[in-house]
Amino acid sequence: MAEPAEPGTPTAASGPIVHGFPHLATIRAALTALYRRLSADGVARFAASVRPELVDFPDDEDLYLGAQRVARVMVRHFRLPDARMVIGFRDMVHAGHVELAAGPEYFVELHARFRTDRRDVGAALAHEVMHVHLHRLGLEFPGTRDNEILTDTATAYLGAGWLLLDAYREEAAIRGERLVMSAYKLGYLTPEEFGYVLAKRALAFGDDIEPWFRSPQAREAYRVGLARARADLRRPPLAAAGWAARRRYAKDRRAATSPGAAPPPGGDYAFEGSPSGLRVSFPCPTCQQRIRVPCRGRVRARCGLCLTTLEVDT
Repeated sequence: MAEPAEPGTPTAASGPIVHGFPHLATIRAALTALYRRLSADGVARFAASVRPELVDFPDDEDLYLGAQRVARVMVRHFRLPDARMVIGFRDMVHAGHVELAAGPEYFVELHARFRTDRRDVGAALAHEVMHVHLHRLGLEFPGTRDNEILTDTATAYLGAGWLLLDAYREEAAIRGERLVMSAYKLGYLTPEEFGYVLAKRALAFGDDIEPWFRSPQAREAYRVGLARARADLRRPPLAAAGWAARRRYAKDRRAATSPGAAPPPGGDYAFEGSPSGLRVSFPCPTCQQRIRVPCRGRVRARCGLCLTTLEVDT
């Protein structure tokens, strides 16, 4: 899947689609950056997702008026009241592109295929409007690849990215006299990574969007992401960690009190301080900000960034 040198929504209409979690570190950094820039209260303002009926785009609706209507839905959702989107269509490599000028008008171009296949217009516009939102916030990552991952992560975590995952589908198509399967997706994240971010959001806000998926492949990717997000809640020193993980953690904690001890291999937690004042740091499962607590058994910790309260067994 090609990565553009300008803000845009990459598209993959054929060929192998990458699966798994290759961008997890950047996704987690993006979640932390969102909470730092918006605050816990600011993120909570997006607790409700864009509803499917608001972005439904029937074939009998005027192309340009309908695209403007869907763009206004995204503008309102991302709280950009003074931003007007001017939508055009043309043949290009990517699904969409936005000119990040100072406003108050923003020019968005969508791939010409959306003239006839309108299912994913909302998804493409969600990504492009998020570019505008992040631009106005002054939030960006260095490098095109990481900045696009930030955009996809923010779109999903702030309530519109379920549309991007729903754009992932595998369909039968007739080519010549042959019936072949084609795969299609939008965005830089893998389907499972979109599922992971959406699941993080569901666990944080109770906003379950699984019933809205039209694509069975998107639904399965969401479930894989949900399993990964739930696993984050069972990592030591969190009290919900499993027996094997707790045993490994206890071994690492004992080793940390030995003179000249090396950090434990792998794992998200790290020990610091003297044996009498040993502390452990670990990432918050919600925002990924590192939390430090003393090793004193079972305690309740509160993340200072996202304000999540955690049961911890140190």
